[in-house]
Amino acid sequence: MAKEELIEFEGLVTEILPDARFRIQLDAGHFIVAYTAGKMKKNRIKTLAGDRVTVEMSPYDLEKGRLIFRHKDERAPLGRRVPPRPFRRR
Repeated sequence: MAKEELIEFEGLVTEILPDARFRIQLDAGHFIVAYTAGKMKKNRIKTLAGDRVTVEMSPYDLEKGRLIFRHKDERAPLGRRVPPRPFRRR
């Protein structure tokens, strides 16, 4: 058990950095750098710029965090889905 509980914040991914890190703007307006949590790597959950995420941070270092959840997008899909073309032998 940790001495201090972790703090959770919500934010928006603004930039994708090398080495599986992300620049995130928290709802309060602060910018932090976060890395992907192990469960998200294991389940291959992709995170793109513009995604809403939940970040877990230690109270000792409020400039770094761990990305623990990517919120599902409630927007309707843009455009219509095109069905796949049938396979034709030659």
